[in-house]
Amino acid sequence: YWSDYYQGIFRANFLLTKLPDVPMDENLKARFTAETKALRAMYYFELVRLFENIPLITEPLDNSEYNNVPQADPSEVYDLIVADLIDAIAALPPTVPAEQAGRLNKGAAQALLGKVYLYMGLDSQAAAQLKEVNGTPGETNQYGNKLLENFDDLWEVDNKFNSESIIEAAHTNASSSHWGNWGSGADEGNSVNTMVGPRSYAQLTEEAPDLPSGWSFNPVEPELYDLLKDDPRFEATILDMKALVAAGAADYLPGYEDTGYFLNKFIPTQDDVTTGTGEPILNYRQNAYVIRLADTYLMEAEALLNAGEDRDRARELLNAVRERVGLPALDEVSLTAIYAERRLELAGEGHRFFDLVRTDRAAQALGDEGYQTGVHYRLPIPYRETQNTIIEQNSGY
Repeated sequence: YWSDYYQGIFRANFLLTKLPDVPMDENLKARFTAETKALRAMYYFELVRLFENIPLITEPLDNSEYNNVPQADPSEVYDLIVADLIDAIAALPPTVPAEQAGRLNKGAAQALLGKVYLYMGLDSQAAAQLKEVNGTPGETNQYGNKLLENFDDLWEVDNKFNSESIIEAAHTNASSSHWGNWGSGADEGNSVNTMVGPRSYAQLTEEAPDLPSGWSFNPVEPELYDLLKDDPRFEATILDMKALVAAGAADYLPGYEDTGYFLNKFIPTQDDVTTGTGEPILNYRQNAYVIRLADTYLMEAEALLNAGEDRDRARELLNAVRERVGLPALDEVSLTAIYAERRLELAGEGHRFFDLVRTDRAAQALGDEGYQTGVHYRLPIPYRETQNTIIEQNSGY
Protein backbone atom coordinates (compact mmCIF):
# COMPACT_ATOMS: atom_id res chain seq x y z
CA TYR A 1 0.00 0.00 0.00
CA TRP A 2 2.72 2.46 1.00
CA SER A 3 4.69 2.32 -2.25
CA ASP A 4 1.63 2.12 -4.51
CA TYR A 5 0.10 5.27 -3.08
CA TYR A 6 3.36 7.19 -3.07
CA GLN A 7 3.87 6.22 -6.71
CA GLY A 8 0.52 7.86 -7.41
CA ILE A 9 1.47 10.92 -5.36
CA PHE A 10 4.76 11.25 -7.25
CA ARG A 11 2.90 11.22 -10.56
CA ALA A 12 0.32 13.70 -9.28
CA ASN A 13 2.97 16.12 -8.02
CA PHE A 14 4.88 15.87 -11.29
CA LEU A 15 1.77 16.57 -13.34
CA LEU A 16 0.67 19.48 -11.15
CA THR A 17 4.12 21.02 -11.55
CA LYS A 18 4.21 20.66 -15.33
CA LEU A 19 0.58 21.39 -16.28
CA PRO A 20 0.66 25.19 -15.87
CA ASP A 21 3.23 25.50 -18.67
CA VAL A 22 1.53 23.12 -21.10
CA PRO A 23 -0.04 24.92 -24.11
CA MET A 24 -3.53 23.43 -24.21
CA ASP A 25 -7.19 24.26 -23.82
CA GLU A 26 -7.57 25.97 -20.45
CA ASN A 27 -10.83 24.21 -19.59
CA LEU A 28 -9.26 20.83 -20.22
CA LYS A 29 -6.20 21.86 -18.22
CA ALA A 30 -8.45 22.84 -15.31
CA ARG A 31 -10.15 19.46 -15.47
CA PHE A 32 -6.85 17.57 -15.51
CA THR A 33 -5.67 19.62 -12.54
CA ALA A 34 -8.87 18.92 -10.61
CA GLU A 35 -8.73 15.19 -11.33
CA THR A 36 -5.10 15.06 -10.26
CA LYS A 37 -5.76 16.90 -6.99
CA ALA A 38 -8.69 14.61 -6.22
CA LEU A 39 -6.54 11.54 -6.82
CA ARG A 40 -3.72 12.93 -4.69
CA ALA A 41 -6.23 13.59 -1.93
CA MET A 42 -7.52 10.02 -2.17
CA TYR A 43 -4.00 8.57 -2.01
CA TYR A 44 -3.09 10.66 1.02
CA PHE A 45 -6.36 9.78 2.74
CA GLU A 46 -5.61 6.08 2.36
CA LEU A 47 -2.06 6.55 3.64
CA VAL A 48 -2.93 8.67 6.66
CA ARG A 49 -5.69 6.37 7.85
CA LEU A 50 -3.53 3.29 7.31
CA PHE A 51 -0.23 4.54 8.75
CA GLU A 52 -1.04 7.92 10.39
CA ASN A 53 2.53 9.28 10.55
CA ILE A 54 3.56 9.77 6.95
CA PRO A 55 5.71 12.12 4.86
CA LEU A 56 3.74 14.91 3.19
CA ILE A 57 5.23 15.52 -0.25
CA THR A 58 3.60 18.11 -2.50
CA GLU A 59 6.20 18.62 -5.22
CA PRO A 60 8.76 16.50 -7.07
CA LEU A 61 11.92 15.78 -5.09
CA ASP A 62 15.54 15.49 -6.16
CA ASN A 63 17.14 12.10 -5.57
CA SER A 64 19.25 13.64 -2.80
CA GLU A 65 16.12 14.65 -0.86
CA TYR A 66 14.31 11.33 -0.65
CA ASN A 67 16.07 10.04 2.48
CA ASN A 68 15.52 13.25 4.43
CA VAL A 69 11.77 13.77 4.18
CA PRO A 70 10.22 14.09 7.66
CA GLN A 71 6.88 12.71 8.77
CA ALA A 72 4.14 15.32 8.98
CA ASP A 73 1.59 15.84 11.69
CA PRO A 74 -1.56 14.00 10.52
CA SER A 75 -3.52 17.25 10.76
CA GLU A 76 -1.31 18.74 8.04
CA VAL A 77 -2.07 15.79 5.79
CA TYR A 78 -5.79 16.21 6.35
CA ASP A 79 -5.49 19.93 5.61
CA LEU A 80 -3.98 19.14 2.21
CA ILE A 81 -6.61 16.49 1.50
CA VAL A 82 -9.42 18.94 2.23
CA ALA A 83 -7.81 21.74 0.20
CA ASP A 84 -7.23 19.46 -2.79
CA LEU A 85 -10.81 18.22 -2.74
CA ILE A 86 -12.30 21.70 -2.41
CA ASP A 87 -10.24 22.78 -5.43
CA ALA A 88 -11.31 19.67 -7.34
CA ILE A 89 -15.01 20.13 -6.59
CA ALA A 90 -14.89 23.63 -8.06
CA ALA A 91 -13.53 22.43 -11.40
CA LEU A 92 -14.78 18.88 -12.00
CA PRO A 93 -17.78 18.31 -14.30
CA PRO A 94 -21.04 17.11 -12.73
CA THR A 95 -21.16 14.05 -15.00
CA VAL A 96 -18.89 12.23 -17.44
CA PRO A 97 -19.93 10.57 -20.72
CA ALA A 98 -20.25 6.80 -20.77
CA GLU A 99 -17.10 6.38 -22.85
CA GLN A 100 -15.15 8.10 -20.05
CA ALA A 101 -16.65 6.01 -17.24
CA GLY A 102 -14.32 5.80 -14.27
CA ARG A 103 -13.11 9.39 -14.42
CA LEU A 104 -13.94 11.44 -11.35
CA ASN A 105 -16.80 13.92 -11.37
CA LYS A 106 -17.89 16.60 -8.91
CA GLY A 107 -20.06 14.15 -6.96
CA ALA A 108 -17.14 11.76 -6.49
CA ALA A 109 -14.98 14.51 -4.97
CA GLN A 110 -17.86 15.64 -2.75
CA ALA A 111 -18.45 12.09 -1.55
CA LEU A 112 -14.78 11.69 -0.70
CA LEU A 113 -14.70 15.06 1.07
CA GLY A 114 -17.77 14.10 3.08
CA LYS A 115 -16.06 10.88 4.11
CA VAL A 116 -12.88 12.74 5.05
CA TYR A 117 -14.86 15.20 7.17
CA LEU A 118 -16.54 12.26 8.93
CA TYR A 119 -13.14 10.81 9.81
CA MET A 120 -12.05 14.24 11.06
CA GLY A 121 -15.08 14.48 13.35
CA LEU A 122 -16.48 17.45 11.40
CA ASP A 123 -19.98 16.03 11.26
CA SER A 124 -21.95 19.07 10.08
CA GLN A 125 -19.54 19.59 7.20
CA ALA A 126 -19.68 15.88 6.38
CA ALA A 127 -23.48 15.86 6.34
CA ALA A 128 -23.58 18.94 4.09
CA GLN A 129 -21.23 17.45 1.50
CA LEU A 130 -22.91 14.05 1.55
CA LYS A 131 -26.37 15.60 1.21
CA GLU A 132 -25.22 17.16 -2.07
CA VAL A 133 -24.28 13.67 -3.23
CA ASN A 134 -27.27 11.78 -1.89
CA GLY A 135 -30.16 14.08 -2.79
CA THR A 136 -33.57 12.59 -2.02
CA PRO A 137 -33.13 9.12 -0.48
CA GLY A 138 -34.08 6.42 -2.96
CA GLU A 139 -34.23 8.78 -5.93
CA THR A 140 -31.73 9.66 -8.65
CA ASN A 141 -29.31 12.33 -7.45
CA GLN A 142 -28.08 15.37 -9.38
CA TYR A 143 -25.09 13.39 -10.67
CA GLY A 144 -27.15 10.51 -12.04
CA ASN A 145 -26.52 8.10 -9.15
CA LYS A 146 -29.29 5.84 -7.85
CA LEU A 147 -29.39 2.69 -5.74
CA LEU A 148 -29.61 -0.41 -7.92
CA GLU A 149 -32.94 -2.13 -7.49
CA ASN A 150 -31.31 -5.54 -7.09
CA PHE A 151 -28.47 -5.80 -4.54
CA ASP A 152 -27.13 -8.92 -6.30
CA ASP A 153 -26.50 -6.91 -9.48
CA LEU A 154 -23.77 -4.94 -7.71
CA TRP A 155 -21.52 -7.99 -7.96
CA GLU A 156 -22.00 -8.83 -11.63
CA VAL A 157 -18.56 -8.64 -13.23
CA ASP A 158 -19.75 -6.75 -16.30
CA ASN A 159 -21.94 -4.31 -14.35
CA LYS A 160 -19.11 -1.78 -14.17
CA PHE A 161 -19.67 1.90 -13.32
CA ASN A 162 -23.36 1.35 -12.64
CA SER A 163 -25.68 4.00 -11.21
CA GLU A 164 -24.80 3.16 -7.60
CA SER A 165 -21.06 3.49 -8.15
CA ILE A 166 -19.48 6.82 -7.16
CA ILE A 167 -15.77 5.95 -7.11
CA GLU A 168 -14.69 2.62 -8.54
CA ALA A 169 -11.29 0.94 -8.87
CA ALA A 170 -11.09 -0.52 -12.37
CA HIS A 171 -9.60 -3.90 -13.24
CA THR A 172 -8.95 -5.50 -16.60
CA ASN A 173 -7.23 -8.47 -18.19
CA ALA A 174 -5.95 -6.27 -21.02
CA SER A 175 -2.45 -5.99 -19.55
CA SER A 176 -2.13 -9.80 -19.35
CA SER A 177 -0.73 -9.66 -15.82
CA HIS A 178 1.81 -12.31 -14.90
CA TRP A 179 3.94 -13.18 -11.88
CA GLY A 180 6.76 -11.00 -13.18
CA ASN A 181 4.78 -7.79 -12.76
CA TRP A 182 2.34 -8.77 -10.00
CA GLY A 183 2.36 -6.18 -7.23
CA SER A 184 4.49 -3.78 -9.24
CA GLY A 185 1.75 -1.36 -10.17
CA ALA A 186 1.81 -2.60 -13.76
CA ASP A 187 -0.66 -5.43 -13.13
CA GLU A 188 -4.29 -4.46 -13.71
CA GLY A 189 -6.22 -7.63 -12.89
CA ASN A 190 -8.17 -8.14 -9.68
CA SER A 191 -6.29 -10.77 -7.66
CA VAL A 192 -8.73 -10.47 -4.74
CA ASN A 193 -11.04 -12.84 -6.63
CA THR A 194 -8.37 -15.52 -6.52
CA MET A 195 -7.57 -14.83 -2.87
CA VAL A 196 -11.12 -15.30 -1.58
CA GLY A 197 -12.08 -18.33 -3.69
CA PRO A 198 -12.14 -21.83 -2.11
CA ARG A 199 -8.87 -23.74 -2.57
CA SER A 200 -8.98 -26.85 -4.79
CA TYR A 201 -12.68 -26.28 -5.43
CA ALA A 202 -14.60 -29.13 -7.06
CA GLN A 203 -18.18 -28.97 -8.29
CA LEU A 204 -19.75 -32.39 -7.64
CA THR A 205 -23.36 -31.71 -8.62
CA GLU A 206 -25.27 -28.97 -10.41
CA GLU A 207 -26.56 -27.76 -7.04
CA ALA A 208 -23.16 -26.11 -6.54
CA PRO A 209 -21.83 -23.22 -8.62
CA ASP A 210 -19.20 -23.92 -11.26
CA LEU A 211 -16.21 -21.96 -9.95
CA PRO A 212 -12.47 -21.84 -10.57
CA SER A 213 -10.32 -22.56 -7.54
CA GLY A 214 -8.88 -19.85 -5.34
CA TRP A 215 -6.57 -19.59 -2.35
CA SER A 216 -9.05 -19.73 0.58
CA PHE A 217 -7.86 -16.40 2.01
CA ASN A 218 -10.05 -14.13 4.16
CA PRO A 219 -12.74 -16.64 5.19
CA VAL A 220 -15.92 -15.09 6.54
CA GLU A 221 -16.20 -15.11 10.33
CA PRO A 222 -19.01 -17.20 11.84
CA GLU A 223 -20.24 -14.07 13.63
CA LEU A 224 -20.93 -12.34 10.31
CA TYR A 225 -22.54 -15.51 8.97
CA ASP A 226 -24.91 -15.53 11.94
CA LEU A 227 -25.78 -11.87 11.43
CA LEU A 228 -26.48 -12.32 7.72
CA LYS A 229 -28.03 -15.78 7.51
CA ASP A 230 -31.60 -14.43 7.63
CA ASP A 231 -30.82 -11.25 5.70
CA PRO A 232 -31.80 -10.82 2.01
CA ARG A 233 -28.15 -9.97 1.23
CA PHE A 234 -26.85 -13.31 2.51
CA GLU A 235 -26.45 -15.25 -0.75
CA ALA A 236 -24.85 -12.32 -2.58
CA THR A 237 -22.42 -11.83 0.29
CA ILE A 238 -21.51 -15.31 1.55
CA LEU A 239 -20.78 -18.59 -0.22
CA ASP A 240 -21.72 -21.33 2.25
CA MET A 241 -19.24 -24.08 1.40
CA LYS A 242 -20.02 -25.85 4.65
CA ALA A 243 -23.58 -26.47 3.44
CA LEU A 244 -22.46 -27.48 -0.07
CA VAL A 245 -19.97 -30.00 1.31
CA ALA A 246 -22.56 -31.42 3.71
CA ALA A 247 -24.96 -31.88 0.80
CA GLY A 248 -22.31 -33.63 -1.29
CA ALA A 249 -22.59 -30.89 -3.92
CA ALA A 250 -19.02 -29.57 -3.77
CA ASP A 251 -15.67 -30.03 -2.10
CA TYR A 252 -12.59 -27.90 -1.39
CA LEU A 253 -9.35 -27.87 0.55
CA PRO A 254 -9.65 -25.81 3.75
CA GLY A 255 -7.07 -23.08 4.20
CA TYR A 256 -5.75 -21.26 7.25
CA GLU A 257 -8.45 -20.49 9.84
CA ASP A 258 -11.08 -22.03 7.59
CA THR A 259 -14.69 -21.37 8.59
CA GLY A 260 -16.45 -22.92 5.60
CA TYR A 261 -17.77 -19.49 4.58
CA PHE A 262 -16.37 -17.39 1.72
CA LEU A 263 -16.91 -13.87 0.41
CA ASN A 264 -19.32 -14.35 -2.47
CA LYS A 265 -19.20 -10.70 -3.53
CA PHE A 266 -15.76 -11.31 -5.02
CA ILE A 267 -15.78 -15.05 -5.61
CA PRO A 268 -14.05 -15.91 -8.94
CA THR A 269 -16.32 -17.07 -11.76
CA GLN A 270 -15.66 -19.28 -14.77
CA ASP A 271 -17.01 -16.61 -17.10
CA ASP A 272 -14.31 -14.23 -15.91
CA VAL A 273 -11.32 -16.55 -16.39
CA THR A 274 -9.12 -14.85 -18.96
CA THR A 275 -8.45 -16.45 -22.32
CA GLY A 276 -5.50 -14.13 -22.91
CA THR A 277 -1.80 -14.73 -22.46
CA GLY A 278 -1.53 -13.67 -18.82
CA GLU A 279 -1.75 -15.78 -15.67
CA PRO A 280 -5.48 -16.53 -15.30
CA ILE A 281 -5.58 -16.13 -11.52
CA LEU A 282 -4.12 -12.61 -11.81
CA ASN A 283 -6.45 -11.32 -14.51
CA TYR A 284 -9.97 -11.22 -13.13
CA ARG A 285 -11.88 -8.17 -14.34
CA GLN A 286 -14.25 -7.43 -11.47
CA ASN A 287 -14.05 -3.80 -10.40
CA ALA A 288 -14.13 -2.78 -6.73
CA TYR A 289 -16.23 0.00 -5.24
CA VAL A 290 -14.28 2.65 -3.37
CA ILE A 291 -17.46 4.58 -2.56
CA ARG A 292 -21.00 3.66 -3.57
CA LEU A 293 -24.32 5.35 -2.89
CA ALA A 294 -25.49 3.04 -0.10
CA ASP A 295 -22.25 3.93 1.70
CA THR A 296 -22.82 7.68 1.34
CA TYR A 297 -26.43 7.29 2.55
CA LEU A 298 -25.23 5.63 5.74
CA MET A 299 -22.34 8.05 6.22
CA GLU A 300 -24.68 11.03 5.97
CA ALA A 301 -27.15 9.42 8.38
CA GLU A 302 -24.32 8.89 10.87
CA ALA A 303 -23.04 12.45 10.47
CA LEU A 304 -26.52 13.89 11.00
CA LEU A 305 -26.96 12.01 14.27
CA ASN A 306 -23.47 12.92 15.47
CA ALA A 307 -24.18 16.59 14.74
CA GLY A 308 -27.62 16.50 16.38
CA GLU A 309 -29.23 17.52 13.10
CA ASP A 310 -32.09 16.20 10.93
CA ARG A 311 -33.07 12.84 12.50
CA ASP A 312 -35.95 12.38 10.07
CA ARG A 313 -33.61 12.59 7.10
CA ALA A 314 -31.16 10.25 8.82
CA ARG A 315 -33.97 7.71 9.24
CA GLU A 316 -35.00 8.08 5.58
CA LEU A 317 -31.43 7.47 4.43
CA LEU A 318 -31.08 4.38 6.60
CA ASN A 319 -34.44 3.01 5.51
CA ALA A 320 -33.68 3.56 1.82
CA VAL A 321 -30.77 1.13 2.17
CA ARG A 322 -32.93 -1.38 4.03
CA GLU A 323 -35.94 -1.11 1.75
CA ARG A 324 -33.81 -1.69 -1.35
CA VAL A 325 -33.27 -5.28 -0.17
CA GLY A 326 -36.81 -5.77 1.13
CA LEU A 327 -36.19 -5.17 4.83
CA PRO A 328 -38.86 -3.30 6.82
CA ALA A 329 -38.35 0.38 7.57
CA LEU A 330 -37.30 1.30 11.09
CA ASP A 331 -39.44 3.72 13.09
CA GLU A 332 -36.45 5.04 15.01
CA VAL A 333 -32.89 5.74 13.92
CA SER A 334 -29.81 5.34 16.09
CA LEU A 335 -26.06 5.10 15.68
CA THR A 336 -26.32 1.46 16.70
CA ALA A 337 -28.76 0.79 13.86
CA ILE A 338 -26.57 2.64 11.36
CA TYR A 339 -23.43 0.79 12.43
CA ALA A 340 -25.27 -2.53 12.16
CA GLU A 341 -26.53 -1.68 8.67
CA ARG A 342 -23.06 -0.68 7.50
CA ARG A 343 -21.68 -4.01 8.67
CA LEU A 344 -24.25 -5.99 6.67
CA GLU A 345 -24.58 -3.78 3.59
CA LEU A 346 -20.84 -3.22 3.12
CA ALA A 347 -19.54 -6.57 4.37
CA GLY A 348 -16.25 -7.55 2.76
CA GLU A 349 -15.77 -4.20 1.01
CA GLY A 350 -12.98 -2.90 3.23
CA HIS A 351 -14.87 -0.55 5.56
CA ARG A 352 -15.38 -2.50 8.78
CA PHE A 353 -11.96 -2.05 10.43
CA PHE A 354 -11.85 1.67 9.71
CA ASP A 355 -15.42 2.08 10.95
CA LEU A 356 -14.50 0.39 14.22
CA VAL A 357 -11.41 2.56 14.69
CA ARG A 358 -13.00 5.91 13.91
CA THR A 359 -16.00 5.21 16.17
CA ASP A 360 -13.87 3.93 19.08
CA ARG A 361 -15.34 0.42 18.93
CA ALA A 362 -12.22 -1.45 17.82
CA ALA A 363 -11.05 -2.55 21.27
CA GLN A 364 -14.44 -4.03 22.11
CA ALA A 365 -14.87 -5.78 18.77
CA LEU A 366 -11.29 -6.94 18.26
CA GLY A 367 -9.93 -7.33 21.78
CA ASP A 368 -10.15 -11.12 21.64
CA GLU A 369 -8.05 -11.02 18.45
CA GLY A 370 -5.19 -9.26 20.24
CA TYR A 371 -6.07 -5.69 19.30
CA GLN A 372 -4.19 -3.17 21.45
CA THR A 373 -5.59 0.32 21.84
CA GLY A 374 -3.04 2.95 20.88
CA VAL A 375 -1.11 0.53 18.67
CA HIS A 376 -3.19 -1.46 16.22
CA TYR A 377 -5.40 1.34 14.92
CA ARG A 378 -2.62 1.93 12.40
CA LEU A 379 -0.23 -0.31 10.50
CA PRO A 380 3.51 -0.51 11.02
CA ILE A 381 5.45 1.55 8.52
CA PRO A 382 7.24 -0.79 6.08
CA TYR A 383 10.65 -1.61 7.52
CA ARG A 384 12.60 -0.63 4.42
CA GLU A 385 11.11 2.89 4.59
CA THR A 386 12.81 3.39 7.97
CA GLN A 387 16.25 2.32 6.74
CA ASN A 388 18.70 5.13 5.90
CA THR A 389 15.90 7.69 6.26
CA ILE A 390 14.60 9.91 9.06
CA ILE A 391 11.24 8.13 9.10
CA GLU A 392 10.44 6.71 12.54
CA GLN A 393 8.48 3.51 13.09
CA ASN A 394 5.03 3.84 14.63
CA SER A 395 5.14 3.19 18.37
CA GLY A 396 4.26 -0.34 19.45
CA TYR A 397 5.87 -2.00 16.43
